[in-house]
Amino acid sequence: MYQLLDYFFVIFHSALIIFNLFGWIWKKTRKANLVTLILTGLSWFALGVFYGIGFCPLTEWHWQVLTKLGERNLPVSYTEYLVNRLLGINLSVNYDILTGALFFAALGFYLFFNIRKKEIKLRDIENNR
Repeated sequence: MYQLLDYFFVIFHSALIIFNLFGWIWKKTRKANLVTLILTGLSWFALGVFYGIGFCPLTEWHWQVLTKLGERNLPVSYTEYLVNRLLGINLSVNYDILTGALFFAALGFYLFFNIRKKEIKLRDIENNR
């Protein structure tokens, strides 16, 4: 059972991270992307007030599963864990800064494309008067 949960968390959490990073690209997924970005931000910064900045319930639950499977010395960063587990490499980077920078870049892209879209709509409305 724990092995199945481990695979679930790796797949689901990885898919969520990828969607957070790239969901802004397609118009049809932008609203859902905003929802997942907001939920991620609330987790990191609102729950983070109580559990530590960057707190993620998915990471916490996955760590509990991995502990039951005998894993020890898990990294603080889930990003570091995924890079090590999925790519088999150990990078010498500050994963907290990397993860935060990518999150804010994705949020910035979302905002840029939606603000641009609204500006274009306003311009079209003004031009049609």
